[in-house]
This record gives sequence, C-alpha cells and structure tokens, in this order.
Amino acid sequence: MKALCFDHFGGPEVLTWRDLPDPAPEPGHAIVRTAAIGLNFADIYRRRGDYHLAGAPPYILGYEAAGVVESVGPGEGVSPGDRVGFADSPFANALKVKVPVDRLIPLPADVDFETAASLLLQGLTAQYLTRDSHPLRAGETAVVHAAAGGVGLLLVQIAKRLGARVFGLTSSETKRAAAFAAGADAVFLYDDDWPADVLRETGDRGADVVYDSVGTTLPESFAAARIGGHVVFFGMAGGRPAPVDPAMLMDTSKRLTGGDLWNVLTSREERIRRAGELFEWVREGGLEVRIAARFSLAEGAKAHAYLESRGSIGKVLLLP
Repeated sequence: MKALCFDHFGGPEVLTWRDLPDPAPEPGHAIVRTAAIGLNFADIYRRRGDYHLAGAPPYILGYEAAGVVESVGPGEGVSPGDRVGFADSPFANALKVKVPVDRLIPLPADVDFETAASLLLQGLTAQYLTRDSHPLRAGETAVVHAAAGGVGLLLVQIAKRLGARVFGLTSSETKRAAAFAAGADAVFLYDDDWPADVLRETGDRGADVVYDSVGTTLPESFAAARIGGHVVFFGMAGGRPAPVDPAMLMDTSKRLTGGDLWNVLTSREERIRRAGELFEWVREGGLEVRIAARFSLAEGAKAHAYLESRGSIGKVLLLP
C-alpha cells in the first residue's frame, strides 16, 4: 500500500509518499480502507518532534479518518463494507489502516466520509471541553482561542448552543469574520490588547472560562478570566507555556485545567455515544463543519505547510 511517511523530524519536506507493506490483520482489529483523513496540529507536533513517537521509522502520522472496513475477524461486531470513522487510532495517513475494533465509530447513512473526517477528532474535542473540562452553563461568558480554526469554529458553535456568551480570538480580519459567522458575540485580534477587550465587554468582571489552545498565551488568558474563573489548556499551537505561579492561583481563586481527548474516549460505547450527539447536531443544522482545503494524501507535505502557515479557516483534509 501507499502511505505518507517520514524518517526523521523536521519541516513538511521530510514527508514522503512511498510503498509500505499492507497492515497485517490480527484479533480485535479491522483493516480500514481510508476515504478521507483529518489533518490536525498534533500531526505537525509529531512531525517536528515536539511529541514523543514510539517505535522506529518510517513513521506514519494521523489519528483521524473515515472509510470502509475491508476485513475483520469473526465476531468483532463490524463487517466488511461497513462505513466507519475513528478519532484516536494511529497510522491514519495511509491507504489502509489497522484499527482496534473498539475505536471504530459507525457512520450513519447521512454522514459522508469528508464530514466524518472533519468532525470527529475536533468535534469530540470541542464537545469534551464544554461538557467535561468546564461544563458550560447558559449565561456564562467563554473566550475561545483560535476561534477560526478547526476546533475553534466548532467550539464557538457548541458554546452558543449551550447558551454561553462567546468571545473569539483570531489573528486576522478574515478569520474574525469567520468566527462571527460561527456565532461569536465578539471577536478580538491577537495583535490588540485582547484581555483588556474582554474585561471591557464584561464590565471589568472577566470571563468565566477561557479555552486556550495556544499555550504561550496562558498569562493573558488568566488576565482575561474573572476572579474564581477557569482557564482550560488543551493545546500548544504557539509553543509551550511558561510555568504558572501557584500563588497567583491562590490569590485570585482561579483554576487551571488540562484537557486531552484520549482521557475522555474510554470505551467504544463512549465514542459512539459522543459521536452520535455530534452527528445529531449536524443533522439538525446546529453544527456546521467548514472545510478549509482538500489535498491529495500524496501531497501531504503541501497540506502540512498550509496548516502551519496559519492561513486555514476550518478543517484541512487529506484524500487518498
């Protein structure tokens, strides 16, 4: 089979399109032929060496895809020909992927492959942020970093669905318009004094929760949070944050929570239940998936460069 691989850490240029052996079937797993693959910043972090990778090269990136079951052992609960997606199984940047059966999510007939590959990882992330990390209540004020990104656009929509007042943060006027279109009540630019903007809009009170996926912005996120407020840290798109002073947390009664999707998807039932809620929201028209660009999987290096450029609005897809 063909796969997008790399042998050493570096920029997009380290990615190559090459032949590799087909994944070998084994009990408890299915072989999925991919139809659409989601590209995420975590793939960039792994390619650059920011995240630990187990095993030996060639490395295959990707944890999110949708496609068709090609083969599976008897009694595994899925059958060849089933349409499925997954959000937390490795080696997705290939024509065929071996996936543990308990990580497969059945796709309803009205959910196409591109929608599934655009929605699962980032939608499940936005969902747990608003359900688990900080259960949003109607009337609360939430600040969403990178509000025009893949997670950000979904997070804005879900937060509004739950009745929150939402302030988005973006890096350009174009992205600002996208965040407004997703339902944000106000959108501030990173180049401005956005913590002051948040305080002004909340009558100097501050936000109830700040969802921070940038990392280096943690000090500003705390400045924008109210006394007793909450900062949820779930990404490092801008790099690792500086250490947080516990005395500041004590003096302001503010909270810092880390978030990782892998700690939430604990069973097949949990995956199916959470994904089913997302599919229903899309079906009702209350959650819109925006695709920023589509690239051939063979041109994965171009897709990585595009996502790293910070020019994308929405999801970047790789198509086998």
